[in-house]
This record gives sequence, structure tokens and C-alpha cells, in this order.
Amino acid sequence: MTESTAPAGPAAAGPARLHVPIHLRWGDLDALGHVNNTSMLKLLEEARLRAFWRGDEEGEALPTAVFDMSVLESGGERATLIARQEIEYLRPVPYSQRPLDVRLWIGAMGGSSADICFEVFSPTGEDEPVLYARATAVVVLVDTASGRPIRWSETERAAWGPYVGDPIEYRRRGR
Repeated sequence: MTESTAPAGPAAAGPARLHVPIHLRWGDLDALGHVNNTSMLKLLEEARLRAFWRGDEEGEALPTAVFDMSVLESGGERATLIARQEIEYLRPVPYSQRPLDVRLWIGAMGGSSADICFEVFSPTGEDEPVLYARATAVVVLVDTASGRPIRWSETERAAWGPYVGDPIEYRRRGR
């Protein structure tokens, strides 16, 4: 189940967030018993794909799922590529059988790129959710034939409009 919510209370000025539940696999853990840093990239990728791409006819698509996976599989004209990623780990992510609550929004949207912001929280339903990590992925929309960047359509921009907000400000030490 994937949902979207708008913030309530004092944080209401912020953007709405997509909530994408992502299950951990035992193989995502490292020898220290928490989610490995490379596994975190795969978890964020899964959340991003669910947010942007529609799957099969029976799958539940988010209102932001502006791309059709079947078109991509048949040699579609558009694709998304990652230009840059940054992750700030705040706490180790322990194993749980309940899915993590990955929250997404767009921190900036350019002509052909978008900064996708993520916050990875403990499973939904806990009294005090724990923020494990924050991340940003710069996604570029490209033409699959030429490999060159192309502009987001008005339809794509409109679908993501409610989810555009401030980018993540990372903690910097030693600067």
C-alpha cells in the first residue's frame, strides 16, 4: 500500500510527502546487523521507481507515477537516469519484518532534472518514528534514442506539483 499525505499542524507549510513502504530483506543487512550502505541505495531506488513508474494493470499506481513501465520495456522514448546521489545516515537501520516508511518529495525541478528527496523512517505505526537516513537523488529525464536530456512535460510537472518543497539541508562537519 502506498499513500500520499499532506503535513498537518505547524509543518503544514511544507510539501506533501509520498509514503512508500519498502520491505527489507535479510540480505540487506551487513555483518554488524544493520542495513548495508549499498543496500540503502537499492531501497531508495525501489521507492523512487514506485513513485515515478506505473507497473502492471493490477498494481496500485501513485498519482505521481507519470511513466509507464510497459512503454519502457518496449523501447520507450523516455527514461530517467541518476546524475548524482547523496545519503546522510543518521542511525543504523535494524532489520524488521514491517516495511520502512520511505517519504519522498521533489526539492527542485529544472527543465530536464529533478532533485528527489527521501527520508527513511522506522515502520509506520510506531509511537515515535525514527528517522534513519535522508537522501537526495538527482534524476535526469532523457531521450532513449539520443541519450540527451529532454524537458519534463506539463502533465508530469502537474502530477508532482503538490510534492515540490524545500531541498534537504545536510549537516556538514569540518567545513
